Parts: sequence; structure tokens; C-alpha cells
Amino acid sequence: MYMKIHEHCERRSQQRRKPNSDGSMNIRAIAAIVVGQVLQQKQSLDVVLPEYLAAITQAKDRALLQEICYGVIRFYFQFDYLLHSLLKSNPQKTDPVIYALLLVGLYQLNYLRIPEHAAIFETVEATKQLKKFWATKLVNAVLRNFLREKTQLLAKIEQNEVAYYAHPKWLIAELQKSWPLHWQKILLANNEKPPMHLRVNLKKNSRDDYLQKLAESKIIANAAQFVVTGITLTKPEDVSLLPDFQAGAVSVQDLSAQVVPELLDLMPGQRMLDACAAPGGKLMHILETEHRLADVVGLDNDPLRLEKVAENLKRAELSAKLICGDASHPDSWWDGKKFARILLDAPCSGTGVIRRHPDIKILRRAKDIENLAKRQQQILSAIWPLLEDNGLLVYVTCSVLPQENVDVVSAFLAAHSDTVEKKFVLKFGMPLKYGWQILPENMGGDGFYFAVLLKKTAKTQ
Repeated sequence: MYMKIHEHCERRSQQRRKPNSDGSMNIRAIAAIVVGQVLQQKQSLDVVLPEYLAAITQAKDRALLQEICYGVIRFYFQFDYLLHSLLKSNPQKTDPVIYALLLVGLYQLNYLRIPEHAAIFETVEATKQLKKFWATKLVNAVLRNFLREKTQLLAKIEQNEVAYYAHPKWLIAELQKSWPLHWQKILLANNEKPPMHLRVNLKKNSRDDYLQKLAESKIIANAAQFVVTGITLTKPEDVSLLPDFQAGAVSVQDLSAQVVPELLDLMPGQRMLDACAAPGGKLMHILETEHRLADVVGLDNDPLRLEKVAENLKRAELSAKLICGDASHPDSWWDGKKFARILLDAPCSGTGVIRRHPDIKILRRAKDIENLAKRQQQILSAIWPLLEDNGLLVYVTCSVLPQENVDVVSAFLAAHSDTVEKKFVLKFGMPLKYGWQILPENMGGDGFYFAVLLKKTAKTQ
């Protein structure tokens, strides 16, 4: 059994606005509302979309809504560029929900196999359900003009870097500077639909056995090449269809993230801290890898996200002490007993997981990176004293930007004489001056950075 969450911070109630749909509303209208909330209110798809999906009864309609919302956000910068050519006025001055609806229409016409007449009809009909009757002719005209001028308009996209790569200018520039040989590959990978990877719980079944279970369930999958617990599905599946998922036989986790236990060098009797544990995938993998750890603490500053960790542990019949607290202020939650191993999956820009969270392109700003790097340094410095001599701290981000990765580790090493980097080699990715970087790849792992820091004893300092 999992242990109850320690009440170190008050539970925050999140009263979100209910969807404006009873399940019968035009899917394009709902998509325009969702996209509008991301663009105007700067909310993430993870926050906005689930409640709208829950209000829809038909599986095919839920799938279409998700496809449209993620697709529009994924290629937002491309469609915004097109609307500058198709609209007489500045698109940003258009009614926000109609602007979002036009984006929805362009995505269907450019990327989906829906018949053109059906896509236009349903999108125009959405203006009526949205009570924007004045926009009916506008939406119809813009979408039909796009079809007439499609060849020329798409050719123009190739002349504009932001539109062609569908990324903000600042991020393209950062990647060009940081990865002069890889920036195009990163941008193109970010625009791919993400593969679905599984992590097999080797305490419950072997990978070969689980692949056989998938085959018997008519789910096509392959063993990952470089990760012993990893499986890649040929197409995403609902977790309810995965054999023994509720029994903890398998979890959904990106391939790159599955290397963490290997870097921690876990041994029986150790005390272990996962300093930013939610949603719990890495914590579960740690417990599945070495079940004889003396004490395992999962920390997170968000009580709702920590509840998700508890749910995941319960499903897999795993045990950990969950604490709600701020990793940068351990005095408020730490019991004074040092840890042999610490995992710091630091809060970051998420630039390595954009294909899973395309709204990062819209929600992140260039100034965020400096602030995040400061936060990472703050947390790293705060939890370092919690590590015992000869202990290991594994620093992880899902970022591909050096400011959050190698630069953070370099500065930390320079400021802490009791620290030395422990070198390691992974079977994929590339070594840096400090640590190891994995870049996002089509059907491969997401973009992750790893560094292993060893705490020297007082005698060796």
C-alpha cells in the first residue's frame, strides 16, 4: 500500500470553468473555445481540454476534438502566418473565438483527411453555435480563399522561418545558437505526433512476456533498442486497453526518462529522495528497480499533483512516503536524516517535450529561461546539504537548452568544492562537457538532459 500524503501545505481547490458543451455541440466550436483559452488566457491544453473531452459521449468525437486542438496549437505559427495573407485586417484584431475558429478550419484543410466541403460546412456552422452569426460569411470566404490560393500560400510559408518550422522566433534562434548542427532536426521532431512508449515493470513480468500479451490483445509494439524496460507502440492506445495496466504490469513513460534508475546506481538499504516527484513515473521506476531501499521520499509542492503520484503508486502496489513541500526550502519538511541518493527532476522550460506539449511554443517566453535557470540553481543548492558523503545526486531536465542544463551544472560545480561530476555513457544521445544530452527523435525518446553529481567526503575535499 502507498502511504498517505503528509499535509505540509494546504490543499488548493481548483474551480475550473465548466465546458460549454453537453456533448452535442459542434466539435469545431468546442475546439475554437479550447484553442482560444490557450491563446488568450495562456492556459495549457492539459488544463483546458480534459473537461471538454469528458462532456463528449462519442469516442470518435473526442478523438477528433483532441486531434484538432493539438494540431492547431502544434502548427499555430504556420496558420497565423497564413491568416495574415487571408484576412484584410490584422488577425490579432479579429474576434478571438473567430480567429481560433479560422485556425481550426485551416488545420482541417491542410492536415486532416476530412473532405473539404465537410470541413468548411462544419466550421461555418460553428459560428452559429458560438453565437457569432456575423462571422458566418467571413469564415466561409476565408476558408474557400485558402483552398483557391493553397499552392501559392504554402509556397510562401517556405520563405518564412517562423511559419515553416512552426516555432516562435526566439526559440528558433536559441536552438540555432545552442545546436548549430542539430537545430533543424529538433524543430522538425517537435512537430511530429509523439510516439507512445511503455515501461515494463520487470518485477511483475519480463518485457518479452508483456510483448506477447500485447500481441494477444492485437496491439502492435516493438522492444526499445536501448532501454531494457522500454516498449514502443506503433500507434497510441487508451491505457484501458493495455493488458494488466491496472495491476501495475506496465506504465506509460517516455524512453529517455527510463534511464534514471541506471544513473542512480541504487542499492539495498539506501535512503532515497525524489525531490520533484509528480506525476510519479520516475519514482515508480525507482521502486520497481530496487524494492529493498530503506526509505523512499517523494516530494512535490503541488498537493493535487501529489495525489496523482499516490494513485500511480497504489495501482502498482508500491510504497513511498509522500510529502508536500518546496524543494528549495527543505527546512519546512526535512527530518534531518540525509539521503544516499537524490533525484532532482528540476522544473524547466519543457523544450525537450514540445511534441507532447505543443502549447509550450505559445506559453513560454525567452525571459522564462533565465528565471528557470535561477530556480534550478536555487533548488540544487538547497537540497545538496541533504545528501550524505559519497552520495549521488542525479540532475534531470526535459529541456534541450544549455542554460538549464550544462550551464547550471557547470556553475554548481564551480561554487561547491565538495562536488565532482561522475561520468557515464548512455547508449543514445551525446556527451557534453558536463552531463549527457538526448535530443527528441521521431519514434525515439524525448529531449532530456542528465548529470550525475558525487558528494566528496570531508577527507577528499
